[in-house]
Amino acid sequence: MGLPLPDGGTLGLFVLAALVLLITPGPAVLYIVARSLDQGRSAGLISALGVHVGTLVHVAAAAAGVSAALAASATAFAVVKYLGAAYLIYLGIRRVLDRAEPEAGAGPGRAPLARIFGQGIVVNVLNPKTGLFFLAFLPQFVDPARGAVAGQVLVLGMLFVALGMCTDGAWALGAGTARQWLGTRPRNTGGERYLIGGVYMGLGLVAALSSSGRTK
Repeated sequence: MGLPLPDGGTLGLFVLAALVLLITPGPAVLYIVARSLDQGRSAGLISALGVHVGTLVHVAAAAAGVSAALAASATAFAVVKYLGAAYLIYLGIRRVLDRAEPEAGAGPGRAPLARIFGQGIVVNVLNPKTGLFFLAFLPQFVDPARGAVAGQVLVLGMLFVALGMCTDGAWALGAGTARQWLGTRPRNTGGERYLIGGVYMGLGLVAALSSSGRTK
């Protein structure tokens, strides 16, 4: 039995709609850009990978119907939403307070790539809008007549993740290139610390105060 793929026209519309959503900057994109500006292309790409591993959690939840339970519970939505916002603010405060001296050839307070990957996962897992996005968006392209509805959701979700890695990878490479250029200019490491920390805290506040909008 093959994969429960939609027909060509439906698949093309899904790819187009997904790309429109993905290329529009949002909290996840800004998080990846902030990481790229902070530590370069590798950190940006690793953070994008972490973000989309987090997306896979929501894809699986949507296929299993867990997102429906989250959507039905305003309390559960609020708890997860504020946990995610608090985590972003925590990352910002930690960045501002990081006064570690840079090693030779390294940026100030460089985080291990494994930690950046884990933070990317947490940032997107603790974003309830991502789950609600899959609950509202993917069903528009699922055809119950084809059977295996959960399988169709998984296939479309994996395609969305693949497209997201391409678009977010481009953001990471672009921001990393900008950082490389800026690295040739005189740097105020204290100012950079406050700038990056401010971005994280701003994302947390946006996540906490927003009640609607896109997930990426």
